[in-house]
Amino acid sequence: MTLASTAHAMLVPALRICAVLTVLLLPATGSAIVTADAPAVTTVESKYAERGPWAVTAVPGFGCCDSSGASYDLWRPADLGAGGVRHPIITWGNGTDAAPEQYTHLLEHWASWGFVVIAARNRQTGSGKDIAGAVEYLLRQAEDPASPLYGRVDPDLVGAVGHSQGATGVINAMALSGGRIKTVVPLELPIQLWCSTGSWCPDITGPGNGSIFLVNGSADAVISPSRQLLPPPVIGLQSIQAYYEAIPATIPKAWGTLAEVNHNDVQGQPQCAPAITLCALGVHGYLGYPTAWLAARLLGDTAAQRVFVSGTGEFFAPNPNWVNQIGNITG
Repeated sequence: MTLASTAHAMLVPALRICAVLTVLLLPATGSAIVTADAPAVTTVESKYAERGPWAVTAVPGFGCCDSSGASYDLWRPADLGAGGVRHPIITWGNGTDAAPEQYTHLLEHWASWGFVVIAARNRQTGSGKDIAGAVEYLLRQAEDPASPLYGRVDPDLVGAVGHSQGATGVINAMALSGGRIKTVVPLELPIQLWCSTGSWCPDITGPGNGSIFLVNGSADAVISPSRQLLPPPVIGLQSIQAYYEAIPATIPKAWGTLAEVNHNDVQGQPQCAPAITLCALGVHGYLGYPTAWLAARLLGDTAAQRVFVSGTGEFFAPNPNWVNQIGNITG
């Protein structure tokens, strides 16, 4: 997996592999993205692309430790439980060799919409064990009367989001969580080529009763390409389309591709810093619909729920930000 700290070292062998697979993978397509400076449009996407109404408190080193000995960082609404709110939980999965501070803009964004976000500092998250374990750790803290979380989070409203290897991890975490994790948003899920030598390929058929929103970038043709020429029975799940189709039809699911976006744009703060490789535009595109999905599934936002109704929802309308929009949600 290629992330900011290892992308250069991994890119050369990745491109060699990609050359071998040229006949297998189709080039991604897309159109110019609307950037953060574009005129405002009154849509659910534009609403959730903006910062939410909650002031945010960051708590680095919130607690310790996961199975690797890594500590947890936390982003939460500053005025926890105001008005009697019990906040939903998001557990985050880092990409390979990445750390939570590389995703600060995104994690703060979700906390501003009322989520309590926990992120283990584990840099190898593909198994999902520590992504699921972070939720249980947080809930134990929330049972402690001395904790600021006491009585202020909802154990029945839990989602998981992850990038790259962490995208694999959140799918596996949902399967491991015994129904605790209700929805996952894998960002730039690596094709099976990348996990075939490890123990962290996603259990795409085992998420139980949860829901899945797959998101990739059209410029990410090596790690998370949109399509493949040869079918999965021949070469395996080597595209996001193949993953989407392998998810059982009984599971609410959607997939969309951000136009012009590369593998590490999600690390933008919000733009791409010079140190971030494989980054084209920055994090802005990941703010709107992924947050709307979480609001639909965990905050009970009915307008956000309608966005993802297949064929009629806002997500499926022509949009210069997105291509490949597909889903099976009927209401």
